[in-house]
Amino acid sequence: MPNRQQPPSTRSLLRIPLFRLLAINLAIGACAAVLLVGGLLWLNPGHLRELIFADRAPAIALVLLLASFLITFGSAAMGSAIMAQGRKERSDKGGGRGLRLAVQEVVHRRRD
Repeated sequence: MPNRQQPPSTRSLLRIPLFRLLAINLAIGACAAVLLVGGLLWLNPGHLRELIFADRAPAIALVLLLASFLITFGSAAMGSAIMAQGRKERSDKGGGRGLRLAVQEVVHRRRD
């Protein structure tokens, strides 16, 4: 008898801390992408809005523009969240993270 397991539901996936972190940051990046595309259309730099809506199928251009921004900002937000995982918040404002350099004696050898 084959062992049939049901795929995990979305609710159970959100209980995994790493997946939840990535999902939240992907949503943040997606919101930033939508705001940026909306801002580009509103500001109309270089007559971008006019070029898009003058086409026979403006939806394709909008989807491609939004998808590229979603990929860029979503991956940037998720990557920065992953890279910030090991960072600890410190109350003091000293530089160098409290590390000191070890003094090491250098021996110079003469070539004869």
